[in-house]
Amino acid sequence: MQPETVFSHAGTAAMAGWLVLILGPRGYGWLNAVPRWVIPGGLSAVYALIVLSRFAEAEGGFGSLADVASLMSNDWALLAGWIHYLAFDLFIGAVMARRMDQVGISRVVQAPILGATFMLGPIGFLIAGLTELGLRKAVLPTQRLTAEGSLHVRA
Repeated sequence: MQPETVFSHAGTAAMAGWLVLILGPRGYGWLNAVPRWVIPGGLSAVYALIVLSRFAEAEGGFGSLADVASLMSNDWALLAGWIHYLAFDLFIGAVMARRMDQVGISRVVQAPILGATFMLGPIGFLIAGLTELGLRKAVLPTQRLTAEGSLHVRA
């Protein structure tokens, strides 16, 4: 199989995961497992196969920026790096969505945050963390967050 074909399939799988995460109902545990575990797990397996079968032929390494540039000049190494991003960003997005659900952040607010995570990984992660932190700081004295992070109103 050619790198371009694997690239296309990996991108399609990741996109499906993001669509389920952003648009799908979260009341079904099995459906939540798709973007959190199933698709990132499958992408991770593809990543492992590429790394174990193709990295020996690639020049470069991780010791300097020039070494990384040399490594990424190999299509298979570049593809492995891309799949690494796809798998980790989707997994982190799913974990963040769960945490935002637990503290009561609406899906309407979550959608652009998750979209930012999909397109700009660390920026979406930062926005989600700051949003959750802001909500936690805004909890009233008659409220508390449970150990799981959900909001509980004291009588």
